[in-house]
Amino acid sequence: MLFCRTVREETVIRTIEWTEGRIRLIDQTKLPQEQAFLVLGDYREVAAAIREMRVRGAPAIGVAAAYGLALGAQQSEANSVDELLAEIRHISEVLSCTRPTAVNLSWALKRMNRAAQQGEDVAQIKATLLAEAQEIEAEEREANRRMGQFGAELIQDGFRILTHCNAGALATVEYGTALGVVRAAHEQGKRIHVYAAETRPRLQGARLTAWELVQEGIPCTLIADTMTGYFLSKGEIDCVVVGADRIAANGDVANKIGTYNIAVLAMEHGVPFYVAAPTSTIDLSIASGEEIPIEERDPEEVTHIQGIRIAPEGVTVANPAFDITPHYYISAIITEKGILQEPYEARLRKAFQKEG
Repeated sequence: MLFCRTVREETVIRTIEWTEGRIRLIDQTKLPQEQAFLVLGDYREVAAAIREMRVRGAPAIGVAAAYGLALGAQQSEANSVDELLAEIRHISEVLSCTRPTAVNLSWALKRMNRAAQQGEDVAQIKATLLAEAQEIEAEEREANRRMGQFGAELIQDGFRILTHCNAGALATVEYGTALGVVRAAHEQGKRIHVYAAETRPRLQGARLTAWELVQEGIPCTLIADTMTGYFLSKGEIDCVVVGADRIAANGDVANKIGTYNIAVLAMEHGVPFYVAAPTSTIDLSIASGEEIPIEERDPEEVTHIQGIRIAPEGVTVANPAFDITPHYYISAIITEKGILQEPYEARLRKAFQKEG
């Protein structure tokens, strides 16, 4: 695992890319103090990067997993198709165990395994897997830009937008889901202002979203999570736009912990609550959010900030990484296929079928 500094003059944030037989990605644990790249040469390093949230965000970890599987296949010394396919299944299991909530990861790995079945020999399987991973990356990039264009239709000139966690370029490949909507509105010349909730316990809003917005020159204000109700009640927010890690068939959404709180408050104050996510985030195999597995993370994320303890020794900690926002709190789901509203199940199925 190698480290190298980025070039400050780069205007496009490229979260992940395949280069010279390796995976190059931004180490998001270093931001905003340092903008650094990881160059990964082994699928086990990719799995560790996902698990440790060096790469994070549902679309981004899907692309990272796809490239991780391609990387493992490239380095395989298998002499037969059966031997290689068995190795691919093992690599898939290692990668799929890293984070359970975001469905993009399993979606990408299933797609990669289907592609592997199409190869007639070892060399062809390896080439097919790399091409498939690159296609997944390209599709995600294009989906984000289309999503941004659709979502920008909901953003009026002068809007003040609240977002939570990070659903920007860092959570995808280069443009963003929720922040893709913000970017598209900004590129259209609309005067907008973003309120970024800090997103405890890992502070993705403070560390990552605020950093992206500053890089893009988009006006923003960072607020503590506990301030969201205050600003909504004062009429300071015109809409909420967030991303998603998994969307159930009925439109229930899993997103970063704290999203549900904001959705309830938004409805109470008559503020539209929008979810922006590609169709790869839709999971039609589950009926509702009650079936979505919620990742429980290390207690130290709550008791410590950047290695400094802020809570007493011996305290019991709960640290669910996500919560579920029921579909009836959601004003619209923005996808690359268009803007979807109730009834969500029929419209999500139609959007997903177009994807397939």
